[in-house]
Amino acid sequence: MYNAAVITVSDRAFSGEYTDRSGPAVSELLKNHGYEAIKTAVIPDDKDEIIRTLTELSDEGIDLILTSGGTGFSKRDMTPEATKAVIERETPGLCEYMRMKSAQITDRAILSRAVCGIRNDSLIINLPGSPKAATENLSFIIDALPHGLDMLKGKKE
Repeated sequence: MYNAAVITVSDRAFSGEYTDRSGPAVSELLKNHGYEAIKTAVIPDDKDEIIRTLTELSDEGIDLILTSGGTGFSKRDMTPEATKAVIERETPGLCEYMRMKSAQITDRAILSRAVCGIRNDSLIINLPGSPKAATENLSFIIDALPHGLDMLKGKKE
């Protein structure tokens, strides 16, 4: 199957104010679907740090890069802007579908600014910061990802 990286974007988790629960929850969901989370990290809500991390991971050839956090309205929430700075092509259907499905659970889903896209041969997906929302959103799209990754990697036309 494909490998993955799970990056939690949170000032408070990075500083040790609380323990990251989103990253491990997302990694577990990936594992249950045949992915190997070969890289995990907790980084601060810093646009330059997010850009650096996404760039490095995609340059390393990580197939699927998932971020958790930084997609809301807070002034420090810069994950979508950082993602837009590194992707070469957007994949809006993924984020649109996650928002649509999540809106059936909570009306707050429409506040998500998440972005999804491609850089090199890596698919980058922004997820919400809470463990529940992150895993729910990923579960909505996870079954479609292998086909998209196959196409991205040239295994299917």
